[in-house]
Amino acid sequence: MPVLTRLIPSPVVVDIRAGALNDLASVLADQRISSSGKLAVAISGGSGAVLRERLAPALPGASWYEVGGGTLDDAIQLADAMKSGHYDAVVGLGGGKIIDCAKYAAARIGLPLVAVATNLSHDGLCSPVATLDNDAGRGSYGVPNPIAVVIDLDVIREAPVRFVRSGIGDAISNISAVADWELSARERGEDIDGLAAAMARQAGEAVLRHPGGVGDDSFLQVLAEGLVLTGIAMSVAGDSRPASGACHEINHAFDLLYPKRAASHGEQCGLGAAFAMYLRGAREESALMVEVLRRHGLPVLPQEIGFSAEEFVAAVEYAPQTRPGRYTILEHLALSTDQIRDAYADYAKTVTS
Repeated sequence: MPVLTRLIPSPVVVDIRAGALNDLASVLADQRISSSGKLAVAISGGSGAVLRERLAPALPGASWYEVGGGTLDDAIQLADAMKSGHYDAVVGLGGGKIIDCAKYAAARIGLPLVAVATNLSHDGLCSPVATLDNDAGRGSYGVPNPIAVVIDLDVIREAPVRFVRSGIGDAISNISAVADWELSARERGEDIDGLAAAMARQAGEAVLRHPGGVGDDSFLQVLAEGLVLTGIAMSVAGDSRPASGACHEINHAFDLLYPKRAASHGEQCGLGAAFAMYLRGAREESALMVEVLRRHGLPVLPQEIGFSAEEFVAAVEYAPQTRPGRYTILEHLALSTDQIRDAYADYAKTVTS
């Protein structure tokens, strides 16, 4: 009889709570991630320095590495600096750029990564992808999942609120991304992983329907858990499909067309998701997204992040080019420029009425 189960790539430790950083050393030792305490810790030059001062006494065997930015060159330089240290693990301590650099560096030198997130700006903290700027713009690089994820809600509250808002937009966009995946399965026969889709959708729904606000521990807990589950969903699926559809195509189009003016990842994804749901005729779902995004202080119209209606239309028109081969509501409808303009005018009228 066959074994009717499968192994799911996931962290051995997920510690999300207020005060989690106080127990970082014991978590690493108890889980045998680094019983010797030999760690390479990647930090930023700003907030990372403050956290180093706080954590260094509890991690006497750690070596600390300041990461210059979020580029491929930064990640390679970090790996080169770490490779002769004979460490047990790499710890990425910071925001998305630091963790992505640490992910890539850890993969390059064959060490497990511990992700210690200091903000909740997007779902990359537990994903099998490192997003890094390169000479051609921005690239996504496959890496192993973190072996552990630690999120201290006290630290999250100290970060600028815009990071939490960005994470909200990214999590909610899962709902649109899964709808696009299901559309592709119906129209083109694309394989869909039901478990990955369920994990990503429920993570987005939990954030969408939670009544709390950005300052509430209960809401931050759900948001952090949702972002972690989304990363695991991508590992289960083997790519970013559970969390990336038309919403992310529109986000990437903003980044490529207006690189010096683009808003945060989550702001653009949330706006893209609300519009994509409107395009597919899911008007009630789109209206709920708009309501929740507004409640949390996120944009629902491009003007709210400094773009004109025509610039948004251009981004939507360009969006399918950012992910060749990916089928979403944008590819399905294949709208002309005038049709996109009309659809956006209807959406904007609905949002402002």
